[in-house]
Amino acid sequence: MTDAPTAKGRATRARIVEGTAEVLREQGVACTTLDDVRGRTGTSKSQLFHYFPAGKDELLLAVAQFEADRVLEDQQPHLGRLDSWESWRRWRDAVVERYERQGDHCPLGALFLQVGRSSPGARAIVTELMAQWQRHLASGIRTLQTNGLVAPALDVDRTAAALLAGIQGGVTIMMSTGDSTHLKAALDTGIEHLRGTAGAPART
Repeated sequence: MTDAPTAKGRATRARIVEGTAEVLREQGVACTTLDDVRGRTGTSKSQLFHYFPAGKDELLLAVAQFEADRVLEDQQPHLGRLDSWESWRRWRDAVVERYERQGDHCPLGALFLQVGRSSPGARAIVTELMAQWQRHLASGIRTLQTNGLVAPALDVDRTAAALLAGIQGGVTIMMSTGDSTHLKAALDTGIEHLRGTAGAPART
């Protein structure tokens, strides 16, 4: 049985993960070696394998989790405050800005290609990311319902799922073409749909 990590140990591991993420964003997964990681993070080989005993794949999986967390963090505080149409507009702009800044290189996608999308660890990260994102959207839609801005009959979870699917489709097209038009269209159409339900009758 291993000892629980100390605060210093957790900080060191986090520093390694964050430093690795920086190197991967600059050089790409294929061109990054453990020596590159050691140089950037100032860690020895033994220290690196102490925190990631399975080697590079384990480290990449940790970085994938870090990048997945960033997807939601980059949308805050707007994603957690979807209680008015203005807050939805600010969130929409934050999403577009994030992916336009990212451009055609998706660190998370590149990491999953390296680790293997079908691996249990990678699949769990993607599944949890999408579930959290959808829960945030659903919570925002329910808040709009409470505030009388959206029809009470609206299927919240289905609507949140459709909005998230539209975003992912728009991001995929943007990565292929370099054009954010489809992403903006998916977001704008989804929000317009929400606004358009305001006068719909309640479910009986």
